[in-house]
Amino acid sequence: MLYKLSGLSDIENDLVEKGELLPLMEEFYTIQGEGYNSGKAAYFIRLGGCDVGCHWCDVKESWDAKLHALTPTKKIIENALNYTGKAVVVSGGEPLLYNLDFLTAELKKNGIETFIETSGAYPLTGIWDWICLSPKKTMPPLPEIFEKAHELKMIVFNKHDFTWAEENAGKVSEKCFRFLQPEWSKRNEMMPHIVKYVQENPKWMVSLQTHKYMNIP
Repeated sequence: MLYKLSGLSDIENDLVEKGELLPLMEEFYTIQGEGYNSGKAAYFIRLGGCDVGCHWCDVKESWDAKLHALTPTKKIIENALNYTGKAVVVSGGEPLLYNLDFLTAELKKNGIETFIETSGAYPLTGIWDWICLSPKKTMPPLPEIFEKAHELKMIVFNKHDFTWAEENAGKVSEKCFRFLQPEWSKRNEMMPHIVKYVQENPKWMVSLQTHKYMNIP
């Protein structure tokens, strides 16, 4: 575990290290709203804890892991299996602060597809059917994450983010899907620029936060 949680007993520390306890912020069944898998039914597991510190983050309440109860991973898996959807998205916060081997292995045993949304700032753990890499300038991805990413999702807050997007696009594999997504508060301002950029650079596609338009989690 790279992210040290304070005030834990030795037993709790051991379970967190093994990935059998995780700081769960929220879990819910919804429709994936962004990127390549948009429109797909999925169970979301959002973990608490993040030190990447994006100033435009829309879930800053996830940053402090201590605010979110340590939850037995078996219980999280049990909850996910109560729904008919066969995909689980692990998000955060930054989920790779934790060992996700146990969580994903148990989900895979039960026929569940495993997706992760990560900044790539920490080493990859877990068994993944789909890795969505969303690099952040504050803590860029580790080099080994780029080659494993199935999807590169770049958030566009201002025009300079197109340069940042190209820097990262040059590091992923040719098979990796590339998306430009407007930061929600800047969507009206940046969307015309994104549309023009994708028209001129068709290796990119547009991603929208469709769940916000549908008014669902």
